[in-house]
Amino acid sequence: MTDKKRLLFVCVGNAARSQMAEGFARRHGADGVEVRSAGTHAAGLVSGPATEAMAEKGVDISSHRSDQITDDLIKWAQVVVTVGCEPAEDICPPDYPGRKLHWDVPDPLFRPPGELPGIRDDIERRVKELLEELAGE
Repeated sequence: MTDKKRLLFVCVGNAARSQMAEGFARRHGADGVEVRSAGTHAAGLVSGPATEAMAEKGVDISSHRSDQITDDLIKWAQVVVTVGCEPAEDICPPDYPGRKLHWDVPDPLFRPPGELPGIRDDIERRVKELLEELAGE
């Protein structure tokens, strides 16, 4: 990628899914992306199990914060990806000029703990595919 793409990942609490997506985008996007995440109803903390699951993949999200989505964050982003919450179409204003994507990913906070690695790996796969696609633009 010649220009850094600005990516915003959004889920409900900004406690697990969007945090994992942010972590993977930072890891796999390296210097080609700027990444942030937020929640439609920020939980105020990052899930311990999500942090542990990411550590298993060598990605440290322990210093991440759970942030509330704002209009300024949306305006900053060139790509808004909703991860299992309301579709990006509903979160972004009608005149938002960037790309809007929605990934239907189950919330690991309401699933058996054994399902978290599969959800984490699905998010990683999706992030890698997005980064490859953006690299080709």
